[in-house]
Amino acid sequence: MSDQNNPFEAMLSMSRDWARSINPALESFSPSAFESLWPTMPKEAMEAVMGKTFNPDGLDAKTKLLLTLGALTMLGAQAEPQIRLTVRHAIEAGATKQEIAETIAVMGVFCGVPAMSRAMELANAAMKPDAEAGE
Repeated sequence: MSDQNNPFEAMLSMSRDWARSINPALESFSPSAFESLWPTMPKEAMEAVMGKTFNPDGLDAKTKLLLTLGALTMLGAQAEPQIRLTVRHAIEAGATKQEIAETIAVMGVFCGVPAMSRAMELANAAMKPDAEAGE
């Protein structure tokens, strides 16, 4: 139940009511459900889209995904679905669990232990065998 005296809660409540009036199915909307709709792309597809296709001397998809993971960690590890998707794709692109953990750990020096710890938790969840099915 929301506190209508809190302007933020009032705004959220009004937004939820507005969304329900437009589309009643939004009542059960879950942003994290989008994660299960996005399959892990095969390594070859990632290389074609973000690898060396357009720049043969550039970074490969694995390196770009590890850089993305570092950036998401630096932003405070708040984009949870994006971190899990990036970890899944990095593994598919050839990154090891050690490389993923090291990428996050290095960012901890700059973003702090709370963000690093949260990113590690999310990465660990994404690396579990049943993570592909969605959470």
